[in-house]
Amino acid sequence: MCAPARTSSTSRSSSAPTTSRWKTERSASAFERGVELIRAGEYFAAHEELEEAWRAAPQDERDFLQGLVHVAVAWYQAGRGRRIGTERQLAKALRRLTPYAPAHRGLELAPLLQQLRELSARGSLDLPPPNL
Repeated sequence: MCAPARTSSTSRSSSAPTTSRWKTERSASAFERGVELIRAGEYFAAHEELEEAWRAAPQDERDFLQGLVHVAVAWYQAGRGRRIGTERQLAKALRRLTPYAPAHRGLELAPLLQQLRELSARGSLDLPPPNL
């Protein structure tokens, strides 16, 4: 998962949650489960599901999914008291997800991106649930 983040200023967002572009129905399901696990506060399990989706996703979806992995890992790291890891993951999530704003795959990203910016500036390990 070391692919470079998008550098294009062109937005890649799509609000359509369809699975037609995913390589398998299983990867689309892993994406949906991963998002639900983030919402439930199960960050390690969310990371696992989202990585499964990432591995099977089309190339143009990978940065988006990797950004969500970074969200899950940031909250997981915060829960373990790891400030540097949390800060790094927040920055990576912000970098990967920004090109997909304001919405992508049925997720409103603008509130999450704002939250990532605020949390990065604050530098606290006391993270409220992600705005997903």
